[in-house]
Amino acid sequence: MNKLQFADYVVFFIYFIIVAAYGLYIYRKKRSAAASSKDFFLAEGSLTWWAIGASLIASNISAEHFIGMSGSGFALGLAISTYEWMAAATLIIVAVVLIPIYLKNKIYTMPQFLAKRYNDKVSTVMAVFWLLVYVFVNLTSIIYLGALAITSISTISFEWCIAGLSVFAIIVTLGGMKVIGYTDVIQVLVLIVGGLVTTYLALSLLSEKFGYDGNILQGLGVLRREAPTHFHMIFDESNPYYKELPGLSVLIGGMWINNLAYWGCNQYITQRALGADLKTARNGILFAAFLKLLVPVIAVLPGIVMFVLHKNGMFQQEMTDAAGHVKPDHAYPTLMNLLPPGLKGVAFAALTAAIVASLAGKANSISTIFSLDIYQKFFHKNATERQLVRAGKWAVIVSMGIAALVTPALRSLDQAYQFIQEYVGFISPGVLAIFLLGFFWKRTTASAALAGALLTIPISTVLKFLPKWTGGAFPDFPFLDRMSITFCLLIAVMVIISLAQPRQETETPIEIDRSMFRTTTGFKVGAVIIIGILAALYTVFW
Repeated sequence: MNKLQFADYVVFFIYFIIVAAYGLYIYRKKRSAAASSKDFFLAEGSLTWWAIGASLIASNISAEHFIGMSGSGFALGLAISTYEWMAAATLIIVAVVLIPIYLKNKIYTMPQFLAKRYNDKVSTVMAVFWLLVYVFVNLTSIIYLGALAITSISTISFEWCIAGLSVFAIIVTLGGMKVIGYTDVIQVLVLIVGGLVTTYLALSLLSEKFGYDGNILQGLGVLRREAPTHFHMIFDESNPYYKELPGLSVLIGGMWINNLAYWGCNQYITQRALGADLKTARNGILFAAFLKLLVPVIAVLPGIVMFVLHKNGMFQQEMTDAAGHVKPDHAYPTLMNLLPPGLKGVAFAALTAAIVASLAGKANSISTIFSLDIYQKFFHKNATERQLVRAGKWAVIVSMGIAALVTPALRSLDQAYQFIQEYVGFISPGVLAIFLLGFFWKRTTASAALAGALLTIPISTVLKFLPKWTGGAFPDFPFLDRMSITFCLLIAVMVIISLAQPRQETETPIEIDRSMFRTTTGFKVGAVIIIGILAALYTVFW
């Protein structure tokens, strides 16, 4: 019952062959005669809107969603969905405001923007920050959660799961952004279909356990009745998980800093759209926003189902570790073990698709930043296009190898999704402050930006650990509120430094043309529909 069977391996093998064959087809069909760095890193001009949207979601959704977010659904409930639903609104802002600025100024990497707007010192500091976060937080957490899930439902050891996922991701990544972008369409289709199948069967199982003959609508009713506290989107201070999701901060506070930094100033996200024209990029981002609305259905609801089943005495052993502690991140793997042969293979393929696509996206961005912003600037200023691509490929292999070696250290985590959000949030306030002031305040200086880059981690660290260091004398703020405080402090520091310097030291402003913020009627209609859906969801589940 708890291991993959022959039918599951057949389904997974078919998935693997399809992805590999399609990736090889795209690579051979679309490769240029000469190796181009922009073609390898950006798939310049070749991705359609649906490929951009699918690739955005594929690089975003990973084991941290299937495993980590289901675990948070088990512990916190539907409220964790706010990361996904607020992201849909954020994507609309990115499409309308930020992407036009990048495309107008021919920006290909985030450090390149910082070099153009400020100077190379700011660019290099942030490039190093991004590389460290991508390797030691993003790659490691995705590999860890993926390996945890795979070893839970198969006979493959944890260590071999790490190796297999790393090698699979390297193979996909070395094909370049074109291969990643178009294979991501298959990956997204597989992960959404597999995720929906898993959610459907979970609700059917819950319905049967409570005597409703597998009706999924009745299963949803059971969830609302058996876990009423798991269907509130906004927590008050009495909620035990208030520090993870602090009330209205998810609507008007730190959640916006988290999302705008992630979706608007993040290389492995914006990279998908940077090689396209404005209309194509916007339509792709809007498509991704629609897909975002589905994520809680395939990632959060299964966790809540497992909470109800566990509360009613089932899966006591599966949901605990050797010491008898409940491990929320066991929710999704336990649920997958309940699926019948064949369907478990579909879910397994969906999970693997999410892991590999996300790893490939992040690894490609690591190679992009390293090649264009580190290697070319400091090691080989006259590097040819072919040499840049080769350096990028080696960066993929080395970074994935480092992440694979570090991954086992994460085994002590209870809720990996919250770990990722909190520690990525150490640099998010600084990133957003530097970018927003760089976009919209011409007076911002390079010295101010450098101060913002260097202070974001120390301020975040002090706010996190000062309550412990002072024995509780200093308030212990939720991490989303810490992000808001850090962001406001950094803005204040950057404004003061900028105003204290002579006006002539102001760096090159970014070119902005108001006409580029105009959108098509179709985009406006899609955006209104998404905002309407979000308003209805928050009204119902307030």
